[in-house]
Amino acid sequence: MGQLCGRCMQLLQDFAAFVQRMSSELVHSIKECLTLISKCSCLKQNSSKVRQLYKPILQPHERVTAQEFLQHIEAGFEISPLGKDPLEALRTLAFSENPGLQQSAALYYLHMSQHMNIPLPVEHLEPFYALLRSADLEVQQMSSLSLVNFLLEGNIDKELVVQMGLLEPILDLLESEDPTVQCNSCACIMTLAVSESNREAIGAAQGVTPLLSLANSYDPRVQQNAVGAILNLTQSEKIQQVLCKEGALPVLALLLESPDSEVQYYSCAALSNMAANAQHHEAMLRPGNRFLLRTLISLLSSSVDKISSQACVCLRNLATSADIQADMVAEDVLPKLRSLLASRSEDVRRASIALLWILSQHTHNQDTLACAELIQSLGVLLSVHKADPVIVGHAACIIKNLSLSKNRQRIIESPCVEGLLQTVLSTDIQEDSLHYVTSCLAELAKQEGATLRMVQRMDEPLTKCLVRLAGQLEHTEASFQAASIIQHMTGHEKMMLLLKRHIREIQAYLKNFLAHREIRFQQLGISTFCRLREDPEFSLAFRKSQMAKLLEQVRQQTEETQELLRAAICHEDS
Repeated sequence: MGQLCGRCMQLLQDFAAFVQRMSSELVHSIKECLTLISKCSCLKQNSSKVRQLYKPILQPHERVTAQEFLQHIEAGFEISPLGKDPLEALRTLAFSENPGLQQSAALYYLHMSQHMNIPLPVEHLEPFYALLRSADLEVQQMSSLSLVNFLLEGNIDKELVVQMGLLEPILDLLESEDPTVQCNSCACIMTLAVSESNREAIGAAQGVTPLLSLANSYDPRVQQNAVGAILNLTQSEKIQQVLCKEGALPVLALLLESPDSEVQYYSCAALSNMAANAQHHEAMLRPGNRFLLRTLISLLSSSVDKISSQACVCLRNLATSADIQADMVAEDVLPKLRSLLASRSEDVRRASIALLWILSQHTHNQDTLACAELIQSLGVLLSVHKADPVIVGHAACIIKNLSLSKNRQRIIESPCVEGLLQTVLSTDIQEDSLHYVTSCLAELAKQEGATLRMVQRMDEPLTKCLVRLAGQLEHTEASFQAASIIQHMTGHEKMMLLLKRHIREIQAYLKNFLAHREIRFQQLGISTFCRLREDPEFSLAFRKSQMAKLLEQVRQQTEETQELLRAAICHEDS
């Protein structure tokens, strides 16, 4: 038998030292255990945790792997952290029964997740399964945190995490008694639930119940992430049904009063998603119980913009019936909404005016809404934010709805008319808001008082803009409404002087109107022609442009239509 080489001799010496150390530790553990038992009452045995009497023995291949892993790190392992050799080492360490080795693997993944912004290959997800399943608390904490970091940085495909079977151990960690593990596992679920397929998988794996339990946690980090996960899950209508059955609505409603602003926001946003589905309204607003409405309305006064904005969204989704809207008005929602219109936050302004628009659609609310303060606020809003299509469009719709009430005179005397006219100049022709503005102005122009107010504010740029809009038939509604506004103002001397500078353009759109397939365009063209030809300059221009020939064609078409109608009526009578 040959003599052992130096390396083998060293291995034997290391092994002998390891056995001696392990034996010494085992004897010490036994003594410690017996001492504790002698001092402890047997009656308390059931409530005490079982102590670990020994440490798992380090297997030879694990020892070699650990040494090689350490050498790689010391030699500059960061150069190729995701190579084949490191992966094999991490697998060995992760699937070891020795907590120390598992901690090394978990710590390395945590280091990578915090300092390296590169995609994690799918092969590296396999060790996570063993690390998340570890009985060691530190391994659970580090591995769950590193997984959260990878997910948040987008370095792991969210759907792949579920496909690789990591959802089950993550959900199991929700049952942990350690707040850090709970916090990290909730954060994992919250991030994974961004994906639609993942939401379905979480629901199928019974992940809703532990999240609802942790939503009541006393640890603010755990509570935030649990409610955040529930928020993302509410994007699925199927899981909304599960949440309702599991009693999520009262939990979320109570969380609206949380001192934590993030919890308030997440719960409010989750309720907004559920309120978008009308079938949940009965459960959310049970007869005689206005708790949710009152709480949401109180959140309109929140100093956190995203909370007040989200409260508006939730109330808007709930305001689907006249009765619910009446309850909102009865809870004094209008003063709060009026103050939000002046917010510095664009989201808050847009959310509040959208809710006001919903409320203005029901006739029972219109007289209440048409108070001088709100109308004044709308006028100021239009003048300050005339380039915001959302603000302009909703404000125009509200003003139009309120102009149908008995308080329309307040609108005529307010800055609203001037604000609407100014938005015509600043709103893009392709935006829907322009249609709402011109439609509102055309409705107001039917009132003589509003027409006088509009004429007073008219100038050359506004006149030119209205004439140009009337001529753009590709924007059907805006073209018709702009021409209608012009037609209502033609009886005023100031307006006629302004229009004479655009005779050619007016003739052009009138010809298009007379030849239009829709009767309303023909009728508007004829009525405008009749008013304008009373002016000598327009009359002369019309004669030179053969407008009479076009009118004759319209007359002939009308007579033919009348004859056909008479024949049809006579046939029915016979």
